[in-house]
Amino acid sequence: MVLRLLQVIAFTALVGVAASSTAAAAGDLVRVSSTHSVAETIDRLAAAVKAAGANVIARVNHSKAAASIGLDIPDEELLIFGNPKIGSPVIRDAPATGLDLPLRVVAIEETGGTVMIYRDPAAMAREHGLPTDHPSIVKMTGALGKLTAKAAAE
Repeated sequence: MVLRLLQVIAFTALVGVAASSTAAAAGDLVRVSSTHSVAETIDRLAAAVKAAGANVIARVNHSKAAASIGLDIPDEELLIFGNPKIGSPVIRDAPATGLDLPLRVVAIEETGGTVMIYRDPAAMAREHGLPTDHPSIVKMTGALGKLTAKAAAE
């Protein structure tokens, strides 16, 4: 009986840890609604990035790639961009952040319209052992908020 009770307690604890990890991971993504199409949202984001003095590195049309193999997926495009003045200090302080940089924003067609999604820079900082108040992380957070707001604006 005691052994069974311990098994139930251990299982409950594991489920709780798994649930909190999933919730934390979901909270690491920032969603910004846009009234524009996916293509127009990414066009507007790219223009805002360039106007802010950052570099557009690549634009990936996931829908077009899927169509090339006969798969139909909702409209989805990814914009990869960055500013070495902001990102390089992060990579210097935590080299593995090179897996997460340059920054990425994906625009996806959902039932309710277009949504832009990006990873919260503070989550990246935590994952790589950087303080969330690292000056470049703070700048990235502000920049992503402003750039996606400009892309979504009417």
